[in-house]
Amino acid sequence: MRRLVVGLVLAGCLHMHPARADDAADVRAVITGQMQAFRHGDAVSAYGFAAPSIQTIFPSPERFMSMVMQGYAPVYQAKDVAFGPFTTEGGALRQDAFITDREGRSWIASYTLERQSDGSLKITSCAIRRGNDVSA
Repeated sequence: MRRLVVGLVLAGCLHMHPARADDAADVRAVITGQMQAFRHGDAVSAYGFAAPSIQTIFPSPERFMSMVMQGYAPVYQAKDVAFGPFTTEGGALRQDAFITDREGRSWIASYTLERQSDGSLKITSCAIRRGNDVSA
């Protein structure tokens, strides 16, 4: 029985994509690419960085862009971005981005990404919260 459990755990690990040495750079490139697409109003490109699970919820680039504009304005309107520490959590990769919006307010966007079966990285979630300048 113990061998069966160990075997199932090992088999499950084979389906996870292990962290790679270049994951941090890849994650930052994906986030930067999506922010550049937002900055240029390129809904199709921005949508392409979203994971299939996000694309299922927002089945068109236009719906996705509308959601981002309404619910994630600091990300959509980012003026400056600096990246914090990169971490891994199970099969997900986590990256915090310290954002300054166009009004000069700071925000922290916590992204999770997952490597897809084709090897690409896609954004699976983004949660934003106010940064250190909470006085505004």
